[in-house]
Order: sequence, then C-alpha cells, then structure tokens
Amino acid sequence: MQGRKKVVVIGGGPAGLMAAGQASEQGADVILLEKNHRPARKLRITGKGRCNLTNTAPLTEFITNYGKNGRFLRSAFSRFFSTELLEFFDKLGVKTESERGGRIFPVSNQAQDVVDSLVTWAKNNGVEIRTNAAVKRIKIGEENALSVIVSDPERNNPTYELNADAVILAVGGTSYPSTGSTGDGYRIAAELGHTIIPVRPALVPLRTAGETAQKLQGLSLKNIEVLVYIENQLADRAFGEMLFTHFGISGPIILTLSRSIVDALLENKRVSIGIDLKPALDQEKLDARLRRDLDEYGRRTFKHILAGLLPRKLIEVCIDQVSIPADKPGHQITSEERERLRCWLKDFRLEITEPMPISTALVTAGGIHLKEINPKTMESRLIPDVFFAGEILDLDGDTGGYNLQAAFSTGWVAGNAAAAKLLSPPSP
Repeated sequence: MQGRKKVVVIGGGPAGLMAAGQASEQGADVILLEKNHRPARKLRITGKGRCNLTNTAPLTEFITNYGKNGRFLRSAFSRFFSTELLEFFDKLGVKTESERGGRIFPVSNQAQDVVDSLVTWAKNNGVEIRTNAAVKRIKIGEENALSVIVSDPERNNPTYELNADAVILAVGGTSYPSTGSTGDGYRIAAELGHTIIPVRPALVPLRTAGETAQKLQGLSLKNIEVLVYIENQLADRAFGEMLFTHFGISGPIILTLSRSIVDALLENKRVSIGIDLKPALDQEKLDARLRRDLDEYGRRTFKHILAGLLPRKLIEVCIDQVSIPADKPGHQITSEERERLRCWLKDFRLEITEPMPISTALVTAGGIHLKEINPKTMESRLIPDVFFAGEILDLDGDTGGYNLQAAFSTGWVAGNAAAAKLLSPPSP
C-alpha cells in the first residue's frame, strides 16, 4: 500500500459510499469517515424503508425534475445514469422492478439490502470505513497540502489529523438530523471559501391556516390536481395524490410542489392551493353532472347527494364552505347554489402558512453554489483536489427516485475523477 495516493471520503451515505468504492476500484487508497456508528442510516429509511433508487424517465425529462439547476447534472448523467445504476446493483445481487410513475425499487422492498450491498462492495474494493469519526474541518496546508481534522472518542487520540491527497465531501444536508445529516458540510465548505446558497426544506409537508386540514386528518385524495397560487397568480400545478394531516397537508404532489411554495413563503408572499377534486371534468361537464344528480335525486337531501360526489370526510367541509343547508332537498337547490358547489369542487382552497421544519423534509434545498464546482469532475473550482457529491450540493429533485440518482451519479463522478487525477502520470 505504500506510495498509493490517499483519498479521504467524508460521509457514508449513498454519494459517499459510491465515491469511495469507485475511487478504490480505480487504485486509490481510500478511507471513508462516517460520524455515526454505522454508514447509510438515512438510506435505510428512504422510500419508507423500501428505497426508491431511481426512475425510468428519459434523460431530458429526468433533468427537469431538479428545477433550474438540473442542467448541472447533464454531464454526470451522461456517464452514469439510471441504466448504469441498475446494472451496478444487479451485479451486486440487488434485483429491481419499476412501479407507478417510473419509480424503481429493489424487488425485496428492503432498503437494508441496498445498504448492505453498497457497504460490502466498498469494503471488498479495499475501502477502510471508520465509523464514529466526525470531521471538524478540512485543513489546507503549505503548497495546498490537504488534511482532515477528525474527532473520534473511541480512539486513544480522540482528535487526530489525517493527511489526504484528495478529499471528497459527501455529508448530506440537514433533513432527518437524527440520521447524521446535521449540516456540518455547509460549515466545512464555507470555511474553505465556498458560497452556500441558503439552506431550506425541500420535499416537505406544509402547514395550512384554519382548522380545515385537522377536520380532514387522515384523508387521502387520489387522482386530483393541485394548483399553487402565489399572490393570487397561478405558479405551479401537479396531478396525483395528497394527504391531510393534523397540521396541514402532505403526500406525493404536495412534496413535489413544496419547492416553489417554500421559496415564495421565504419572500413573505401569500400562498394558497386550489384542489381540483374533479380534474377529469371541465366546468361544463361538471355542471351537467350536478344537474343530472340534482334532478335524479331531487327528493334526497344535499348531504346525501354529496355522498355520491365526495369522500365522507369532505362532506361536512363542503357543506360549510358552500353554505348550502345539509337537509335541503336537491330539487330546491338554486342555480346560484349549484354554481357555488361547482366552483368549490374545481377550486377547494387552502391557505399555506409555512413549511414544516427542515428536520422533517425529505431533502434539503440550497447548498454549495454550483458555479464553484466543475460538473464534469465534481472538483472544487476554488480548492484543488477537493471534491463534492450528493445533497451538500445546491441540487434537489422531486420525489420518485431523482434525489438518490443524483447522489449516486455525483458520487460516481467524484470518486472516479479524484482517483484519475491522483493516479494519472504527470504531464511531461
């Protein structure tokens, strides 16, 4: 091992494990430092413990799921994308299958299988994994010599300095801090001179005003469309499934829409959502449906007629908000009342007050400014031989496997690039 170039990887999540394994596979001497007592704690719980690895979406569509910063990933994805990721796990014995929305999971539905395969692969490639090793800072010495200051209470020397020829920082964001994502990487990167785009929650549930959500707690709505209004202007929309909770709203499309909502709230803008409960029917067709129901069931009360239109929990909320008496017979409902009902069914409004805490977010938005990173190598443009990968970057994707694919791809690029730079013969 004497004379081999040393790569120190900080962070044992998906990006860190991929980077470490790739660098070692290319011939570097690799040490992975993980602050927890075992690596990949957050990966073990992702996808509700099932681990949504990636998505079947084609490259162009895939990139749109990261917003305006998605183009940064084009170079990484051109070299290691979903096809290569699935081949990688297949070789490790992790079989996969696709589900609704192109989401890809391990056939076993066990995130633990993904973790075990990654850790075993990294170790088999020669990676030394040191757990309970919390990195305090990256030190730049004379002639840009790199070292890492590590705190490890289980060692005889609890704080020590580890020399490195290259460092890959892949410590994640600040979501789910109990898994070790406590934002250490932002401080470490900032101390090196990097710009940190303000960190905020992404893919996060939202609090709503009033008691409506609490009354509907536990209700899941499927095949509905949610429209986001910022200062009463339509800003975003999504079709799918959402959930009412004791604090507000959650579910797949709410998490996806939360990116634009959180940014607007941070700017103190007024945000509301309109839920289209009948997206398959335009206004004219819905009006015809309501006319038919009121005629056919005219002797029934308004409350009983609603039972054919809405989930049970929504009925009382609807009655209250459209101001039509629950016991009013259908044939007595006026055209003006029918119009109020039709408008409500197409635009059930909720005001958003704030996101839930960042600790509850699935991922973190913000992070190291992408202009300061070479997208072809993930190397810092400011500090030679320092690389970045994963959630610490100013990248966040929608739900559906996009964030894990970004972590694996940037980790793959960083690991290979670091090793290639260190092991390539010097130019003549």
